[in-house]
Amino acid sequence: MMKKSALKFALALLCSLPAFATPYIEVEIIDRVESAGTRFALTELRNTLMGNTPKSGKIQAGFTMVIEMDSLLGEQSYQIQKSNDTLRLISGDYSGAMYSILDLAEQIKLNRDFTQIREKNQHPYLLRRGIKMNIPLDARTPSYDDTGDAAQQNIAVMWDWDFWQNYLDQLAIDRYNVLTLWNPHPFPSMIKLEEYPDVALNDVCITTLKPVGIENEWAEPQLVSTQVMENLVVVKSITIDEKIAFWQKVMQYAHDRGIDIYFFTWNVCPNSVAKPVSPYYRTYNQPIWEEEPGKYGITNQMDNPMNIPYYQAAIKKFLETYPLVKGIGVTAGEHMIDSAGIYTREQWIWEAYGEPIIEFLEQHPGRKVDFIHRVWNSNMDKIMHYWNNYPGNFEASFKYAKARLYSSPTLPFAEKHIESMKKYQLKSWWNLRNDDIFVLRWGDPDYVRDFITHFDLESTAGFYMGSDGYVWGRVFNAKNPKFNGQLEMEKHWYNFMLWGRLAYDTQLDSSFFAEKLQTRYPGTEAEKLYTAWKTASRIIPKVNCYHWNDWDFQWSVEACIDAREGFHDVIRFMENPTLEKSGMLSPKEYTQQIASGSTQGITPFQVAAALRCDAGNTLNTVTLLRKKTNQPELCTLLDDLDATANLGNYYAAKIEAATELALFLETHDPEYQQKSVELLTEAAGHWKAYARILDKNYQPQMLARTKLFDPNQIMKEVEADIPLAKNVKLPVNH
Repeated sequence: MMKKSALKFALALLCSLPAFATPYIEVEIIDRVESAGTRFALTELRNTLMGNTPKSGKIQAGFTMVIEMDSLLGEQSYQIQKSNDTLRLISGDYSGAMYSILDLAEQIKLNRDFTQIREKNQHPYLLRRGIKMNIPLDARTPSYDDTGDAAQQNIAVMWDWDFWQNYLDQLAIDRYNVLTLWNPHPFPSMIKLEEYPDVALNDVCITTLKPVGIENEWAEPQLVSTQVMENLVVVKSITIDEKIAFWQKVMQYAHDRGIDIYFFTWNVCPNSVAKPVSPYYRTYNQPIWEEEPGKYGITNQMDNPMNIPYYQAAIKKFLETYPLVKGIGVTAGEHMIDSAGIYTREQWIWEAYGEPIIEFLEQHPGRKVDFIHRVWNSNMDKIMHYWNNYPGNFEASFKYAKARLYSSPTLPFAEKHIESMKKYQLKSWWNLRNDDIFVLRWGDPDYVRDFITHFDLESTAGFYMGSDGYVWGRVFNAKNPKFNGQLEMEKHWYNFMLWGRLAYDTQLDSSFFAEKLQTRYPGTEAEKLYTAWKTASRIIPKVNCYHWNDWDFQWSVEACIDAREGFHDVIRFMENPTLEKSGMLSPKEYTQQIASGSTQGITPFQVAAALRCDAGNTLNTVTLLRKKTNQPELCTLLDDLDATANLGNYYAAKIEAATELALFLETHDPEYQQKSVELLTEAAGHWKAYARILDKNYQPQMLARTKLFDPNQIMKEVEADIPLAKNVKLPVNH
């Protein structure tokens, strides 16, 4: 027997809907699970009904939709049941109720046939599905690395209420229920401290400096430099009290959408509280530098005993100010050097974060604070020496794909981490770092489903997806004014939807996604678009697997550059390793095997052939689709797919050229060198087509981790590969 909700009958809405400009719909909605989430979902349903005329006649007059709760269904679960003139939406909790109504609205929007509403019995595959978002709150309280245009253009956006409303609404629609906000030291922009009154920052500032693409040009990432502080300008006048009210409002709105908020910090980075550091100074794995104290004697140094009391006060005040914060995440940061003398990394984090949280919890019985400790510059034994008895939910976090989310669904990096958690019976959040694709639109449901279902569920707490080198706020680099200023989540709607929806329901199939595309782009051949988008989206993961580089600053696949060496030329492609356990052979490995008389693995020519196949199929389908549309968004999407295909052809030719050059160096046969030169000439033609398409729609932009992305400028480097191969010399003793 159904366990009825104990909630008071709160709402009975009669939606005869005369304002809908259609005589077809009369729906009585009885809501026994009233919440902000169901009210939001009902608004979505009402808007859907207003915009959709049924295909097949009139719904029975007096049709009733009953929304009720049965806690036995479980967290975030729901059922949709049909019986005569009644549609029952039964949920396990408030989030399940919201999702059930959103599901109904979506069915109506996709099918436009009210008689075909399908019964459902839904349970989440992963309970926690999240976004990682670096938030540049201010030039004085920056995110991880704000030397890119995306961060600079989005500082003011972080204080834009319309942005957060639209962003959080879309997160809920896409079934995300976790938002992790990352900032090395957010507290001066978010709290007031009685003991440290000069710490709080009024107004929102940006810097007038323009990054020029030098690594660490504004000092080590996470820290504020003297240059930045000497070149500030106010972009929003706002008091600290207004800032606090703003973030309380954002967190309440997220809570009303079933979204938990976590704040993550790097350490030790007091930034505006300390003295700014000199530009170009790098501290990673180097001794702590001599530093003049900042406010209240606080510095960026781990061995400064003045820092701990400040951090303790800030943590307690932050939790008191924001009761809806679900949890805190920390990083044993690059500036924490165990040889400093007074503290080890883990001791410092425990005293700065653990002790004040426990004290806060003792003073606020009933409050819970989840804690997430990233496994970075540390290990589980060191971490659990301090955190083994934390009085709350304690979990680890690990970079599951390093910085290459778009590489392979079957990655080996978490295996040792999973094993290390077992003796502590811990689960881990998977940090899914997309530092691959910032401009081009990507969408392969099969890849996402395969990726998610390869998580070890027993060791999985959840995931959060995002970037360190990009701020996913509003679009700023579109040449078409219609698209400049839209949410990045709106531009990349398909990508964001895939990770959220498939993490909730891995059974969503190609017909569902084709229907979504048909609804988004009326008049297009949705199945062809679905296939073309999926095919194009196989290209970048294949390139990343073949030309493997672990971290964000080491590789930009869209630009073929990195932060330190610049352009990856044909010599680099000849020697660069492939993803471990991928079975792919680099040109160097392939030629060595050829010399030994046998080859085992996927050859470079096979990789290139697969890239050419995907690129060719994409270009053919895009050509057909382009003839049948003049929709601005769809045309830009088709341009992105076209560009991706040309990029795939470029890398295919370059991989072949690198292999031919390696064969030349191995065999000394000049025909291989000549073939390499011909392939690089072909590659330059593909890059030129790629650059032309991107130049049509996008401005060049400075990327925080890999310098300037300007395809036309990079063309010079692409062409320089040709004489480089032509002039390669054989060893003197050959």
